[in-house]
Amino acid sequence: MLELAELDAELTRLEHRRRGLPEHVEIERLEHRDGELRAELATLQALEGDLKREQAKAEADVEQVRSRIDRDRARLDAGQVNSPRELENLQSEVESLHRRQSDLEEVVLDVMERRERIESRQQEATAELAALGTELQRVTASRDAALAELAEQAAKAADQRASVVADEPADLLDLYERLRAQHGGVGAAALRRGVCQGCHLTLNTVDLNAIRAAADDEVVRCEECRRILVRTSESGL
Repeated sequence: MLELAELDAELTRLEHRRRGLPEHVEIERLEHRDGELRAELATLQALEGDLKREQAKAEADVEQVRSRIDRDRARLDAGQVNSPRELENLQSEVESLHRRQSDLEEVVLDVMERRERIESRQQEATAELAALGTELQRVTASRDAALAELAEQAAKAADQRASVVADEPADLLDLYERLRAQHGGVGAAALRRGVCQGCHLTLNTVDLNAIRAAADDEVVRCEECRRILVRTSESGL
């Protein structure tokens, strides 16, 4: 029974190690960051598309103003304007168009600078995403290797447990399993120097005398935690 309890404790420890592998936390962190980067890249791509259209429109506006300036200058150079008032108006319009062109070119430069910043961040995020993918593969491989090793150890312990269970009476096993469920997976414990190794409390003299008087094949239990007590040469009886 004590061997069974030790095997169950080993299986519990292995399961705890399996669930508590640091790789689980690291993979979760990496996957979360991966999601953040992908979302950011999608946003950046949309912004870059908007700025590309904005730049194209601003450049088209600049070109339109330039064409208008060229037409007006052509009229002035060709001497097609004879009226002083019309000439003054045309020259004023050319000056206004130059100011408009300068403003539009500033818009184009601003949009280009914003596009460059976004494209630079896209490159950084893409590089980080690639490095993240490599790291995720490495950590995943490490986790899988650890899980495989723990699974192998658990399989061996389970096989040993099956062999031990086969030699135990059914009614004793039923009691043991019920106690395991009630006491956090520990249904039996050794009695060592008068101390129950399940609850770590010292049994009183009356309880120890009752255990001493019990037959070797009698199931004895701790009066404090009610676990099955396994008597050994170290029990202090």
